Amino acid sequence: MNSKNWILLKELVKTDFKLRYQGSVMGHLWSILKPIMLFSVMYMVFIHFLRFGDGVPHFEVALLLGMVVWNFFQETTVMGLTSIVSRGDLLRKLSFPKEIVVVAVSVNALINLMINLVVVLVFAVINGADASKYALLAPFLLVELYVFSLGIAFLLATLFVRFRDISPIWEVVMQAGMYATPIIYPVTMVMEKSTMAAKVMMLNPLAQIIQDVRFMLISDQNVIVSQLLSWKYAFIPYVLPFIVFIIGYVVFNQNSKRFAEII
Repeated sequence: MNSKNWILLKELVKTDFKLRYQGSVMGHLWSILKPIMLFSVMYMVFIHFLRFGDGVPHFEVALLLGMVVWNFFQETTVMGLTSIVSRGDLLRKLSFPKEIVVVAVSVNALINLMINLVVVLVFAVINGADASKYALLAPFLLVELYVFSLGIAFLLATLFVRFRDISPIWEVVMQAGMYATPIIYPVTMVMEKSTMAAKVMMLNPLAQIIQDVRFMLISDQNVIVSQLLSWKYAFIPYVLPFIVFIIGYVVFNQNSKRFAEII
């Protein structure tokens, strides 16, 4: 990427970040308040009343961490889906690599993720969570998360240019996906009902990322992929994000030359 494209990416990120909460009284403080407010509701419903996570160390922190990871994936894919269409005027006026538009959205989501992770770490310290000796490997999980989310965003952005029905469909997929991922409940709850279901669940890269980062930063009592899957299958959720990214980027690149015409 040449210097002009870097400047364009930087400006798109700055513009999106400024416009995100423009006109609101709290401004960018909402980046922190939104996940905390959602966490408060889920804590009361799923932990306090339904008693999800009983017996799992520091599950309230694990819940907040899972939500923060999921919110990043949701923000990157939902905003990435409409990013090309919403920048139609820019695409028609300037000639530049179209992937910059999607990357700008993902970088904004990444900034929010970093802010929210600081909040999670503060909660973890207050709660007395025990980081494992593998905590320094956590940034690699964030790379995996970013690559996977960006790959999906590339695919969705490409499809949305031609098929606007993708937006409501993806909303349903995201809603179902949240409950199919061990965020508001521990994976041990699924294991008690069906070990096979738990194994299938852990093939999902998001489930693997959430469980691994909980293991590294909160408690080594959290179940991770290697405890459920044999070595023949344990590599799948780690490799899948990079395969999705390559497919997403190739599909996006092949169709990007016609985006301005179609929009």
